[in-house]
Amino acid sequence: MALNGSQIIARALKQQSADVFFYIMGGPMMMAETETMAQGIRGVDVRHEQAAAMMAFAYARLRNRPGICMAASGPGVTNLITGMAHAWADCTPVIALGGSAPYGATGRGGFQEIDQLAMMEPCTKWSERVYDPARIPELINKAFRTAMSGKPGPVYLDFPGDVLYRDIDEDTIEWPEPWDLAKRARPRVGKRDIERIVALLEQAERPVIVSGAGIQWSQAEHALQAFVEQTGVPFYTTPQSRGVIAEDHEYCYLTARSAAFRESDLILVIGTRMNYMIGHAAPPRFNADAPLVRIDIDPTEIDTSPRADLGVVGDAQAVLGQLLEATKGRILPDRYRSWRERLGGTNASKVAEQEKILANAATPIHPLRLCREIRDFLDRDAVLIVDGQEILNFGRQSIPTYVARHRLNSGCFGTMGVGLPLGVGAKVASPDKQVLVLHGDGSFGMNAMEIDTAVRHKIPITVVISMNGGWTADPNKEKPGRDLGFKRYDKMAEALGAHGEYVESPDDIRAALERAAQANANGQPAVVNVKTDADAGATTAAFTRYVT
Repeated sequence: MALNGSQIIARALKQQSADVFFYIMGGPMMMAETETMAQGIRGVDVRHEQAAAMMAFAYARLRNRPGICMAASGPGVTNLITGMAHAWADCTPVIALGGSAPYGATGRGGFQEIDQLAMMEPCTKWSERVYDPARIPELINKAFRTAMSGKPGPVYLDFPGDVLYRDIDEDTIEWPEPWDLAKRARPRVGKRDIERIVALLEQAERPVIVSGAGIQWSQAEHALQAFVEQTGVPFYTTPQSRGVIAEDHEYCYLTARSAAFRESDLILVIGTRMNYMIGHAAPPRFNADAPLVRIDIDPTEIDTSPRADLGVVGDAQAVLGQLLEATKGRILPDRYRSWRERLGGTNASKVAEQEKILANAATPIHPLRLCREIRDFLDRDAVLIVDGQEILNFGRQSIPTYVARHRLNSGCFGTMGVGLPLGVGAKVASPDKQVLVLHGDGSFGMNAMEIDTAVRHKIPITVVISMNGGWTADPNKEKPGRDLGFKRYDKMAEALGAHGEYVESPDDIRAALERAAQANANGQPAVVNVKTDADAGATTAAFTRYVT
């Protein structure tokens, strides 16, 4: 029996247990997309290719497996790049399959001929062009393994049109053993290094843990919580890894974060890069005299660390298991009781001040009042995506997260516009969870047409827009392009088939959210357009004093 490259792609994805992909149809990938859906794999067609990559990102984050997107040649692939760069910056396993001009006519000025590999290489772990249809199963298998091995990341496979439509004998194709997350390598560290970490804990009086997405990819949430509870060490996370331990845990002191970093005398950094997101773990944000221990699966991260008194290469789950065993009976919560009481006191006083600000009843609505209403409305296990400029900071400071993988935002790359696509991808990945996107009006406009995607595919998410009329986080009103005006985005959503709400009074927010939830229950996406105070940004710094 003869199979062409497009049919082989579909079967190879099925073999890897793929269940969904995000795409825009176009040559030369149309047959591959059709055949993939014929294999029972759901296809979600979107309105812009960057959104396809972003949806695959959210799917990967929630499901702990690669998300898949496809795009046509030329502009289709170039449109993927922002989403792929976002995945690269946040170490997320997105697999992109892109069509390209026939390689047999390379250099002759063919339709949409451009070096797509060269563009993808800087923002992927691995990029490859497929020249032989018989190798497609092998290379797709490698794509899954590469995306998830070590520090995860995006990969790209380039499929020339003459490969996609070339027939070969099925008997000539070799089908490798499917990728299996359970077989992923989990390197441990030597006993000597474990003992060195325990010795540092014995010497410390004010230790802190700073963990990142490596905890999630390693599925180490339970191990981390067990270690925190066994030792009594306060914990903090990076923005993209919130919820690995519920943020109402007794050893979580969110609003005392800055004090904890400045006053700590031992810093354990687990599964995160020491980049700008944590102030490079350097002064003035962190105590310069505190020993710093790094635990990371990527040896390059350890070798290039700007600061590490002890760096060990290992899988977070495996190493935490070793530390649990080594600290049993040696490091007990009472050791750090006074440290936790100090942080707890700071946290309690700041929370009290924070609640006063969150109760703001003024009109126009203060964004923090909007955040409070959302906080009180959300299910405990809801998935929350926050995207924007000003609203990102307000949401970060005021809305907690209780479940691992259930908090997403603009990420290390600061990719505005990801919110709505991430919401769609998250709901596809976890259809039984409440999914809410909190958008700024500026960021919403970047991928607003994905409301149409949600409507057509009956993906019931709620999008709440903090509409403050523009890019207002910087109080300098003379900056160009600052004003967007107050627009009825809810009417736009209604025109596309979504449920729309417009809110101007803080007392009306909750009822609007409830009606949006009812629309969601009926399978309809909803947009709640909330007019907020354009001058609220001026109070952000003052609010930050209470919560960092």
